[in-house]
Amino acid sequence: MEISRTHNPQYTRSLIEASLDPFLTISLDGKITDVNEASIKITGISRAKLIGTDFSNYFTEREKAEKGYEEVFEKGFVADYPLTIKHSNGKLTDVLYNASVYKDEKGDVLGVFAAARDVTAQKLSSKYSLSLIEASLDPLVTINIGGKITDMNEATVNITGIERKKLIGSDFFDYFTEPQKAREVYQEVFAKGSVADSPLTLRHIGGKLTDVLFNGSVYRDDRGNVLGVVIVARDIAEQKWATELRSVNKELAYQNNEKEKRAEELVIANEELAYQNNEKEKRAEELVIANEELAYQNNEKEKRADELEIANKELAYQNDEKEKRAAELGIANNELAYQNDEKEKRAEELVIANKELAYQNDEKEKRADELVIANKELAYQNDEKEKRANELIIANKELRFQNDEKEKRAAELLIANKELIFQNKEKEKRKIENKELEDFSNSLKLASQYSLSLIEASRDPLFTISPKGKITDTNEASVRVTGIVREKLIGSDFFNYFTEPQEARKAYQEVFDKGFIADYPLTIKDHKLTDVLLNGSVYKNEEGDVLGVVVVARDITDQKRIEKESIEARLFAELATEIAEEAKLNAENATTIAEDAVKAKQQFLSNMSHEIRTPMNAIIGFTKVVLKTELSAKQKEYLTAIKMSGDALIVLINDILDLAKVDAGKMVFEKTPFKMKASISSMLHLFETKIQEKNLKLIKEYDNKIPAVLVGDPVRLHQIILNLVSNAVKFTNKGNITVGVHILHEDNEKVILEFAVTDTGIGIPKVKIDSIFENFQQATSGTSRLYGGTGLGLAIVKQLVEPQGGKIRVKSTIDVGTTFSFTLPFQKTNADAELENEILELDTEIKDIKVLVVEDIALNQLLMKTLLDDFGFGRDIAENGQIAIEKLRTQKYDIILMDLQMPVMNGFEATEYIRNTMNSKIPIIALTADVTTVDLAKCKSVGMNDYIAKPVDERVLYSKIVGILKKPKLEKLSIKINENIGNSNGLGKKIKCIDLVYLNQRTKSNPALMMEMISLYLTQTPSLINIVKQSLADEDWLLLGSTVHKMIPSFSIMGIHPDFENMAKKIQEYAKAQEKKDGIHDLVRQLEEICLQACTELEEEFNLIKNT
Repeated sequence: MEISRTHNPQYTRSLIEASLDPFLTISLDGKITDVNEASIKITGISRAKLIGTDFSNYFTEREKAEKGYEEVFEKGFVADYPLTIKHSNGKLTDVLYNASVYKDEKGDVLGVFAAARDVTAQKLSSKYSLSLIEASLDPLVTINIGGKITDMNEATVNITGIERKKLIGSDFFDYFTEPQKAREVYQEVFAKGSVADSPLTLRHIGGKLTDVLFNGSVYRDDRGNVLGVVIVARDIAEQKWATELRSVNKELAYQNNEKEKRAEELVIANEELAYQNNEKEKRAEELVIANEELAYQNNEKEKRADELEIANKELAYQNDEKEKRAAELGIANNELAYQNDEKEKRAEELVIANKELAYQNDEKEKRADELVIANKELAYQNDEKEKRANELIIANKELRFQNDEKEKRAAELLIANKELIFQNKEKEKRKIENKELEDFSNSLKLASQYSLSLIEASRDPLFTISPKGKITDTNEASVRVTGIVREKLIGSDFFNYFTEPQEARKAYQEVFDKGFIADYPLTIKDHKLTDVLLNGSVYKNEEGDVLGVVVVARDITDQKRIEKESIEARLFAELATEIAEEAKLNAENATTIAEDAVKAKQQFLSNMSHEIRTPMNAIIGFTKVVLKTELSAKQKEYLTAIKMSGDALIVLINDILDLAKVDAGKMVFEKTPFKMKASISSMLHLFETKIQEKNLKLIKEYDNKIPAVLVGDPVRLHQIILNLVSNAVKFTNKGNITVGVHILHEDNEKVILEFAVTDTGIGIPKVKIDSIFENFQQATSGTSRLYGGTGLGLAIVKQLVEPQGGKIRVKSTIDVGTTFSFTLPFQKTNADAELENEILELDTEIKDIKVLVVEDIALNQLLMKTLLDDFGFGRDIAENGQIAIEKLRTQKYDIILMDLQMPVMNGFEATEYIRNTMNSKIPIIALTADVTTVDLAKCKSVGMNDYIAKPVDERVLYSKIVGILKKPKLEKLSIKINENIGNSNGLGKKIKCIDLVYLNQRTKSNPALMMEMISLYLTQTPSLINIVKQSLADEDWLLLGSTVHKMIPSFSIMGIHPDFENMAKKIQEYAKAQEKKDGIHDLVRQLEEICLQACTELEEEFNLIKNT
């Protein structure tokens, strides 16, 4: 079984195509023998052209590619071989090739299998990482799990003195003075995930040592596995020097303070020494006085020897004096106390000396000795004083030296401060570099967070599921749709959240079997039951092992509701059931392949529009056809109800599609010249019948200063005013509707106009004013029940006004009325206005037109046959473009009605063939039901003349056919009447002016009533014509306007063509403006002619009715 499978070519192809990477097989001679789709995409060359060519042709370096190919044969394989692939458009893709030989059963080499992994993004990331590494001014290294250096920056090379090639692959720890400590730091990074400010010393190859602080963290792959360590070394030599410098500065400041203290103490000591010296000098002076006194006393003692009595008296006197001297000496110092004691002793010795003079002589000698000692003491003190003076000189020199040193330290401190400022700046740079390194680290983490970001980016519920069916991760949308918090969802069984767990399990198993599922319908059993479509695929590891499943659940609850409502809306037409089911399938398929929510909605609306318009084309078209036949009153009532329902549905579809265009940014505004006043007037004519039925009054206020021709988008302007006037008519039961157009601003290039639609209707509550322009909003909840509508009209109006640079406002009072006003800018122009396409009435005289209808749907074929038969046109049917071309080769046609979407050959292809290959200029009108995506530019580019949207309006169809073929139009029916009045020779056929179908309907075919109304017209019309002619001659504009106003209702009652009703209204406008313009006389003459012609025909009808 295994042998047969491996020899199965289909199995081999499946294996090749299963690779998401470019995969190819190469023969022994280097020729490509097979490729997969990825190879086609990466080269831009088809599979057929790649096979058989030299594989090296597609690389920027052919020789390198061939060398790699030879290496495969030498080794049996190559891994991660770098090459660059050239795309056909010049784009280059960097890849890593992995290749191996493959052999037959005998072991003979047959060729090479080669797979290329696109590494462009990785190379960019690698370059970015390298840039970040090199941006660091500090040494930075990346180290693998084995402790080997895998990368580093230039700073690492500089600090080690070893070149980059030698560093890569070497042991990280070898470059430190303490390798074991470096190893412990490295292990700490793995243990903690990071390390900060770990001190180590790096050794330069020249022996220089650098103290550094290490900061490191691990880095991981996408799955969180540690791949290695990133380490940054901050050189702290300067930091240490700065620290030491700060310490020295502190010590110097301390020494300076101590020296200043010592200087202050020295000054105090000097002052104390000076004081002591002064005291000593005083004592020396006192000692001199004492010595002189002693000599005097000795002289006196010699005298006392002679005069003892006198001496005794003198001695008493001297004793008193000595006591005085002792008191004075006690004041001097404690040091003189000794001398005072000596003096007292001397006084006592003197007393004794009186008795023993010899003893005193001895004492005299003692005193002489003491005087010698005192002199020596005085000399000693003088020496000490000189020493102190010398010490003071030395201290002053030391102080000056210290001051000089202080100034030097201040200068060094200034330099150190500048160095510190520089270091701080460098530190800021390091912070920036560390921030970049941190950003780099974060970018590494982004890889692990990428999958989580993708999960959360999905607006749809998304789950990742293990092989055992357990939820491993989910997003916020899953929490919202299940109502269960993320923590409880993770780890729980995936199947438990569906109404049919077994079906969910089956879907999950199918993913594992096929590798994916798409659009698998299930229902999530949340609090409200959510219908979803599951899309899932397996995800694998690098070895290709399946790790689990990623499942996205697209909420299709609203889609299913819309499909259901659409089906119900089409139930009244049994013939549309099959097509509606097809539309449902198309919508579901469109949803699954949408790239995003907006595109899905746009495609869905496009398909729904196409599929709804196709049956509605038949429903409305055949209803109109049947209404032209003889019917009973009840039948007419029922068919009219069907037609009105169909029209309402088409309006709703158009509203939704307009909103879809705005949402998708596809709303395009034209810039064409048009007549503003005429455009407004023709648009308001559409409401006159409805306004008359409700007995309302339409007031028009138009600023005549507005330029006649402006440049803008008249179609979108009509759409805006139609919506606003339609609402005014709908919500007003009595009173007036006023439509005003005024100039707000005008300059040389543009004019800004303000449009206002005011009614006297029910009004809008204040609480609803702010939300009235939102989708599906109406004034009150009962408004839609009483008046109908979807609430889309005003939302569309706002989306049509604001993108053109305008603003819209609303003022309203309940039961008083509402005013909607908006402004729009228009460019001025000197060009003539483009003629607006006029919808022509059916001209029964035009019979010689043959039409080829190219349409694949039988129902539409039958409708087109019926309409063309009613026009009196010849017709032929072709089921697709190819059959149409065959018919054109054998038959002649005047015009082609071409459906765009058909099997075999669609409308675009057929038109292109007709124009380019057949060189035919036959007019072609496109028929399409897809009005959201119809590309008018594409229609015109392939050569189509115009297009018509389905459901087809018979008047529009007739008008466009006749307009393109430029057949005689019913432009001025009066000319034909003039040509045929009095023509009784049978050569020409008189064209009837009247059509009594409307009168017949209004009178319910009552002959008496019909005769009465015809008689009234025949009586009044001639006199009214006379009044019109006379008032024109008298320029009595008021009478002219009122008289024509009386005539206008009879036009529609008697079935006179609307062109003449418009002619009468034109006269009325001239009368209101009180202007006698050149064309008014011709208008009055034509009005008279048509009315007289109508009288003639009505007399014939009167007689016919009377006689029958």
